[in-house]
Amino acid sequence: MFNRGNKLRSKLANPGVLERLIKILSPWFCGAFIFSLIIGLWFAIINSPPDYLQGETVRIMYIHVPSAWMALFVYSSIAAASLIGLINGHIVAFIYAKSVAPIGAVFTLICLVTGSLWGKPMWGTWWVWDARLTSMFILIFIYLGYIIISKSFSDPVKGDKISSIFALIGFINIPIIKFSVDIWSTLHQTATISKIDTPSIHIDMIIPLLIMFISFVFLFLYIFSIRFFSELNLRRYVTYTLSIK
Repeated sequence: MFNRGNKLRSKLANPGVLERLIKILSPWFCGAFIFSLIIGLWFAIINSPPDYLQGETVRIMYIHVPSAWMALFVYSSIAAASLIGLINGHIVAFIYAKSVAPIGAVFTLICLVTGSLWGKPMWGTWWVWDARLTSMFILIFIYLGYIIISKSFSDPVKGDKISSIFALIGFINIPIIKFSVDIWSTLHQTATISKIDTPSIHIDMIIPLLIMFISFVFLFLYIFSIRFFSELNLRRYVTYTLSIK
């Protein structure tokens, strides 16, 4: 069993093997995204009831919350890939991190924009500098910093190491975002979905929210599959260029 696990990990650490696997799965990711998005939007717009306090504006949640979850998930995966890359030196880990960083930055931007649109009717202002909003705002600059650093070195090995160290340092912000509403007094509401014993959100809202999150996951996987080829070919070109100098 352990030998099988080691063989699987070694195959996935091979860029060529992973490239062939992603080529097969990419169309399925696209189809699953479109299918789940249609279902999610139907539930969110047609089937989901308005909130008794927020009215129809609560529907912004179905974009805002999944994009926030994805922003945190993507950066956490970048930090994990960076750690694996630093420890084991797997080039696939570095390529993965570079591939998904712009995707995570876009999810963060969507989260901030939709949060501002949601906050205006609820709080009477587009923006407040409370702990959750500020730490999320910082996250987009961490994303941008990682992207810039990862592209700033002609030597890809050096760039991989430095950008990975930066990613691990930036991960400190993730638990700050998660627990900010519990530690500090903020306008942002506390966790609702994770309260399994005492849920503070109706099941008719949870269902479309989770479906929309699933659609965002498939969207992430599809865009990653496209960007992985781009980053892999760029690495091959840079490596070839350096080898002939």
